[in-house]
Amino acid sequence: MKIQDLKKEYDKLQMKYGAKELDSIYNGGCEENPDICFVFMNPTGKNIASSKSWEGRKSPWLGTKNIWKLFYQVGLLEETVFDEIIIKKPKDWDYAFCDEVYEKIARNKLFITNLGKCTQLDARPLSDEVLRKYLNLLFKEIDIIKPKVIITFGNQVSSIILNKKITVSENRKTPHLLEVNGNSYKVYPVYYPVGNGIFNMDKAIEDIKWIIETEIKK
Repeated sequence: MKIQDLKKEYDKLQMKYGAKELDSIYNGGCEENPDICFVFMNPTGKNIASSKSWEGRKSPWLGTKNIWKLFYQVGLLEETVFDEIIIKKPKDWDYAFCDEVYEKIARNKLFITNLGKCTQLDARPLSDEVLRKYLNLLFKEIDIIKPKVIITFGNQVSSIILNKKITVSENRKTPHLLEVNGNSYKVYPVYYPVGNGIFNMDKAIEDIKWIIETEIKK
């Protein structure tokens, strides 16, 4: 099975749980043994690729800025690309630039995805029940790419993936083991760094830098 094979299932769930006028947002980056798999919550209509008229890649965070600040500040995105992102307005993100950003992400051995792929018009929270509908598909993603480390953002996403109550503040720099199809992966819960979580950006940066030093560069 390949990552692309999961898109039909995501699109079915978009029709059930997402905004009907928007498309699913899938994933992007290194698909073969990335150093880190980043798992966010769910996409919103702020992602320019969620438009049904968009014919390019449908990867997370396209046309936005804040999350790329995080990747830049932890040393996972080159300054030249980050500078372009800061300058560009959403309408300036063309297909070529979106591909360029994710080519850099892939080259840096990163994979970016969401637990829920159902795009919403706004940043409304999704229920645990809806996010759990995507859990087996996320595990298939993980089984296909086989990352070295998984970073999950926020209490809700971390708790659902690990199937136990997780409070990030009590689990900083603490790995949890996740078994997927006979393989064991280290999962690190990290503060959600955008939206209401923007005030925790510094803590997220600190923890991700520590994870990189501890797990990737060792």
